[in-house]
Amino acid sequence: MLPEGYIYPKAERAVRDVLRKRSHLVRQQTANVLSLQNIIVRNTGVRLSAKRMHALTLEELERLLPESDHILAVTRSLAVLHCLAQQINTLEKLVHTRLKHTPAYEQLQTVDGIGTILAQTIMLETGDMRRFATVGNYASYCRCVQRTKISHGKRKGQGNVNNGNPYLEWAYVEAAQFAIRFSPRVQRFYQRKQAKSHLMVARKAVAHKLARACYYIMRDLLPFDVRKAFG
Repeated sequence: MLPEGYIYPKAERAVRDVLRKRSHLVRQQTANVLSLQNIIVRNTGVRLSAKRMHALTLEELERLLPESDHILAVTRSLAVLHCLAQQINTLEKLVHTRLKHTPAYEQLQTVDGIGTILAQTIMLETGDMRRFATVGNYASYCRCVQRTKISHGKRKGQGNVNNGNPYLEWAYVEAAQFAIRFSPRVQRFYQRKQAKSHLMVARKAVAHKLARACYYIMRDLLPFDVRKAFG
């Protein structure tokens, strides 16, 4: 009575989990950066960029912060940041070595807004394209469609909120943000949607378009054509 579930191939599971661990470390890195910015802003009124904080020396910290305890807290956090950066770099190299010659991975990087990390995430989290009978099935799995249930014009609920793949949802929303910044055609589509709805709705519409385009790119191994995707 129940549809057969998909079990991710064991041979590919390890490299996918490595990329997920990289995502976890990046979140920890971001949390540390925000904590450091907080300390410095509260005590000096100066907000430093993440890149600038990574380059801080002990002499600069002593000029910025009057209290030795604050200097100790910042230097320990910087040590953690440097360690995280090294580990993230190691994981990225491993994943890149495994995927750099994959045809679908190379074609994904032709998409506006999708670079190395996003292409790797989409590739590894999608898995075998044959398990998606239609492009609509794939877009639903990527959490790029509405989750409301409507029957006879009446809303029946907002179930299935946690269904689908959260990593693919993140990847396509990130790709949408970059595509809106760097592709004029995508930007025009986004502006038309934003004029009729909310900012997040318009961004999710771009993500949906990108997810549909990537379905055909990975299935047929074709390069991205922005005219077909966004008119």
